[in-house]
Amino acid sequence: MKTSLAGSLNGLRVSRETIEKLEHFGALFQKWAKSINLVAPSTLEDLWRRHIVDSLQIFQLAPTPKVWVDLGSGGGFPGVITAICLSELADGWVHLVESNNKKCAFLRVALNETGARGSVHPIRIENASAIIPHCDAISARALADLSQLLDYCAPWMLGEGANAVAYFHKGRDYQQEIDKAVSRFQFDLVKHASVVERDSVVLEIANLSRRTK
Repeated sequence: MKTSLAGSLNGLRVSRETIEKLEHFGALFQKWAKSINLVAPSTLEDLWRRHIVDSLQIFQLAPTPKVWVDLGSGGGFPGVITAICLSELADGWVHLVESNNKKCAFLRVALNETGARGSVHPIRIENASAIIPHCDAISARALADLSQLLDYCAPWMLGEGANAVAYFHKGRDYQQEIDKAVSRFQFDLVKHASVVERDSVVLEIANLSRRTK
């Protein structure tokens, strides 16, 4: 890695204990990435900024103990990073949903070796709500467009007692995705500017409902 975590935080406040756990995660990630395609190879040289610090933004927006569902966890972004941050609070939990068994193996090792507060569910997203009926927050990164993500999130955000808040990383074309999604859904939206990528955001979505024709 060309940079260190401490030199890439861009103003985010992280304890020394959490930094040490994130550094251990980074070393594990680099080791496993040699044999498993966890992220695009072209981004490995900038692992801290492009992936770890980018993922840290999620917990910074919601830094209290919550039950999270992380959809399409892949290489652990942002789910494992959130789970590592929760370990400092000794409360909260992250359910990592990932259908690729090789990636699930990595995620389990990462959670175990960092003492992160999370568990891995090797299932398809469409089946996740049957196993995880309730959560407070949902995250997803580089998974699908906003309309599809809201369809995935519907079991935890729609209906009586379903009041989860979703946090989605989005790139510079995010407004097009919002415009498409509002034709099918109504929701409260907060756009948080990314501390990592100019023109990128984290979309915070709450009070979801479907539009009726």
